[in-house]
Amino acid sequence: MHAAVITTLNTPPMYREHPEPVATGENEMVVEVLAAGLHHLTRAKADGSHYSSSGLLPLVPGVDGVVRDNQGRLRYAALDDTALGTFAERTVIDPRRSVLLPDNIDPVQIAAAMNPGMSSWVALRRRVDFPKGQRVLVLGATGSAGRMAIQIAKRFGASEVIAAGRDAARLAALPALGADEAITFDQIERAADVDVVLDYVWGEPTGQAMMRLLTARTDRSVPLTWIEIGSIAGDLALVPSAALRGAQLQIIGSGIGSVSPRDFIRELPELAASVAEGAIEVRARRIPLAEISQAWTAETDERIVLVP
Repeated sequence: MHAAVITTLNTPPMYREHPEPVATGENEMVVEVLAAGLHHLTRAKADGSHYSSSGLLPLVPGVDGVVRDNQGRLRYAALDDTALGTFAERTVIDPRRSVLLPDNIDPVQIAAAMNPGMSSWVALRRRVDFPKGQRVLVLGATGSAGRMAIQIAKRFGASEVIAAGRDAARLAALPALGADEAITFDQIERAADVDVVLDYVWGEPTGQAMMRLLTARTDRSVPLTWIEIGSIAGDLALVPSAALRGAQLQIIGSGIGSVSPRDFIRELPELAASVAEGAIEVRARRIPLAEISQAWTAETDERIVLVP
């Protein structure tokens, strides 16, 4: 079969022949891959920079995808640490880490949506008590995950969602997705009285924004939960001690480890159904797996989905 293979860190995968997968355990199943998303997580695990990276080489990347099992059923599958990911014509999955999908579903849309969508979906469902009427700030709202976070927060009953980013042109498109206000980081004080922050940025911008936002709050005794989800601006953020002492601030994370695989899987069917019914906008760009070397470093507002 053909697959995208990485043999050296910090180099794009190459499309080439690869040995056929073999199911060796009781909870393993060989499946046909129909569509697999190229996510930030995929690149980070492949180059060894993500905390969950296995470091195994050679590596077929791909952390999830839509597959067809040996009974012809469609599944969305998330893979654990493995050297044989979903960027291949066939792979091995643990069916316990998959959910069945309707036959009429669009594999490309599901493959594009599930990884970025579950970041905010799981954060709001599994990492925080999120009653209806909460006000939410999305930091890094112009990316795929951030755009979906706006829609998901509103779907879960947020009374107000403020979208923050650096690109004014991209921010201008976010009210159409449900953002009540779109602001730049220079305007962060306008989000001072939110209840929850979904942070895809971290790094220096978060450290600066956090203190400015807390200082501007009308009542610092009102709880604020800051959920760290992504770190596109850096792995380290300087959090002043005054931020923790001078306000009722709780900083938590949401991701692999802080949420169990079982809890992730439990949330997937409803997320997939929401995408399938068109309740969450997804921007997907279908690219043949044979073009993986060019797609790996491509810059696009759409989520790249590789199709064998």
